[in-house]
Amino acid sequence: MPRNVSVRELRNHTAAVVEAVRAGELVTLTVNREPVADIVPHRDSRSPWLPASDLRRIVEHAGADEALLDDLADVRAALIDG
Repeated sequence: MPRNVSVRELRNHTAAVVEAVRAGELVTLTVNREPVADIVPHRDSRSPWLPASDLRRIVEHAGADEALLDDLADVRAALIDG
């Protein structure tokens, strides 16, 4: 589970937070106790694939653009009708 670090804590203890991430710790950056970003250890190569649980979390949080959903419905209808 990631450790929550406020923007203020990051500002005041940057070196300690960076050292924790360097040691492999995952950090969630918060503003007013709300998660805004994840700070993760660097890897030279990353898989382009996300675990399904991560993708679900992203979609639930961000959602899709309404226009995109309309476009996809149009494409789906064209494929079914065609």
